[in-house]
Amino acid sequence: MSVDFRKLKSFVKVVDAGSVSRAAGLLRTAQPALSQQIAALESHFKHKLLLRSNHGIVPTEAGLILYRHAQLLLKQIEQAQIDIDQSTKALAGRVSIGLATYSASSTLSLPILKEMSTLHPQIIVHINDSFGYVLSELIMTGRMDMAVIYGSGPIKGVKLQPLFREELYLVSRSEKAVKKLADEPLPLSALADVKLLLPSQGHFLRRLIDESLARARVTPNVVSEIESVSALGAAVTEGLGATILPASVAASASSFEGVEVRRLVRPAIEATVSLCESDHLPLSEPALATRSVLLTVVEKLMRSHPQGIRTV
Repeated sequence: MSVDFRKLKSFVKVVDAGSVSRAAGLLRTAQPALSQQIAALESHFKHKLLLRSNHGIVPTEAGLILYRHAQLLLKQIEQAQIDIDQSTKALAGRVSIGLATYSASSTLSLPILKEMSTLHPQIIVHINDSFGYVLSELIMTGRMDMAVIYGSGPIKGVKLQPLFREELYLVSRSEKAVKKLADEPLPLSALADVKLLLPSQGHFLRRLIDESLARARVTPNVVSEIESVSALGAAVTEGLGATILPASVAASASSFEGVEVRRLVRPAIEATVSLCESDHLPLSEPALATRSVLLTVVEKLMRSHPQGIRTV
């Protein structure tokens, strides 16, 4: 028996809905017919794929593996149809990009959208720069096309292309209520008594900051963990504490008005920012075009924000 994509689509819908009856309604098909499709898949793969639980229907371990592969296959088929339909027209489709929060890369969203609107207006660009997701995992599973993330690898299932290195600065409220760059650098040892507002411990940036402070033998005085750039900027400008960020983020974010940005030394805190792509899933034509635009925008970023950003 061959597995057709209709059965895989039905299986994915059942897992997403957590119910055969709900999935049947969404697919506008009879429930017995949907159950037969699931049974046919279980017969083909010789594994139980779904289990009933108190929370509805959930995939088994084998079902979870099939679910992941089915998502990738269906996405490729969908993009193939789009590519075929648009083969004689301008590039079109949907491309998803992740941008690391609290990185200079988070400032790329507007320039990317502007360039794509001019060069490829029929490509729909989805940008994700929110917390709560591990961007490399979204790339690995095919749920996102590419991302600009902290780190230089190796990470299983993805390949990383280092783009630039960014230096982190202390950002605190300015006494004169204007945004400025302080002349004198500050050693990390001076942060022992400074109230800090930092991202949560699961964030790459937080781990990097904690490791650097530990090398300087400083126990950080973290008074709040904030996972919102706008909320962080408001808290800093209100004087609730200082934070540690790339200078470009503090310079470009409107919520960071009236702050002082000071370079940190002994040791300086630097992070590598890389382009993350799947190491096993090819990019579609629209995604390749978007990737080219992204790299061009990164080059412009490095020229326009030389403070704290350098080539790898």
